[in-house]
Parts: sequence; structure tokens; C-alpha cells
Amino acid sequence: MEIIKKIAPVFLIMLSVFACHDEAEKAPEPIVLTPEEIAVNRVKDSLYTVYINEAASKKTQQEIKEALKKKGYKTFDFVDEKTQDTILMQQYFIAFLKSGAIRGQNEEEAAELQEQHLEYLGKLYNEGHADISGPFGDESDFRGITIYNVPTKKMAERLANDDPMVKANRLEVEVHPWWAAKGYHLR
Repeated sequence: MEIIKKIAPVFLIMLSVFACHDEAEKAPEPIVLTPEEIAVNRVKDSLYTVYINEAASKKTQQEIKEALKKKGYKTFDFVDEKTQDTILMQQYFIAFLKSGAIRGQNEEEAAELQEQHLEYLGKLYNEGHADISGPFGDESDFRGITIYNVPTKKMAERLANDDPMVKANRLEVEVHPWWAAKGYHLR
């Protein structure tokens, strides 16, 4: 009996070691995914990578504010009373495009001016100087707007007056400072 008392703990230890050893040697069952599941996982992985890269490259609001200030832009912080979020406000310039003094161009000349006008606005958009442009939907003397993302009214006026439609006096411009939240989009 004495010998059983001494051997029993050793036997129990050996039994548990061998039991664990058997479990560890069992290979996990392979996971088989359908082609659709594989495609979904690839999309999820790429979206996650894009999200991580975007998050890492995003500047803080303070960094954006300092960069704008260095370039001469006017900004201020607005605190939303409801959410207590601080919103960075930036001064933009809105140019109202109005009917000009010379509107008697023939159809071909007007079409050519319109093409040059759209090309010019596209160039300003691609350069980051104009954020949005568009015509009004009625036949009033106000023909459209352009919102300029430049630091001064003088720069906005120069860009607006360099528009081929304005140079041809088919349109004239009126520029006003306009404040909007930095980074917000139309919906």
C-alpha cells in the first residue's frame, strides 16, 4: 500500500503529460473558405490597410491650423455648444458670377468661351485654388458661383477676373469673404 501511495502521484503526473501531449499533436482541422469568402476577406483586408494608412497620415487640427496660418489664411475655432466639438473655421472667398455687359456673342463664340471657362475652372480646382463651382438654375443676372480656397480677397479677385468669360465681359464677378468649416463636405 505504501508503494501505491508513492507511485500514484507520479502515475497521475505522467498520465496528464501524455494526455496533453496527445492533444498538442492533433493537427487543427483546415478552414475551407468559398471563393466568395476569400474575396470578401481580401476586400476587408485592403479596406483595413487603407483605413490604417489614412489614420496614420492625417494631420491634427492644430497642425492644419498652423499650416494655414503660415500660408496667410484666416481661421478661428468654433465650439459647438451641443457637442462641445471644436470646429476649425477657415475664410474662403465666394465669387458671384453675374451677366456681363457683352452678352451678344454668336452661338459659336459663346460655346468656345464656355469651353474655355470650364477648362479654366477645372485647372483652378486641380491646383486647389477653387473648391466648387456651378451655375444657378434660373435665368437671373446671377449666373453662378465659385468658392476660392485662397488666403486673400485680392488673390480670389485676380483668379476670378482671369476667367475667359470675365475677360470677354460675358460675365462679371463680385467677390465676398465666406467662412466655412475646414474639411466639411456638401451632402
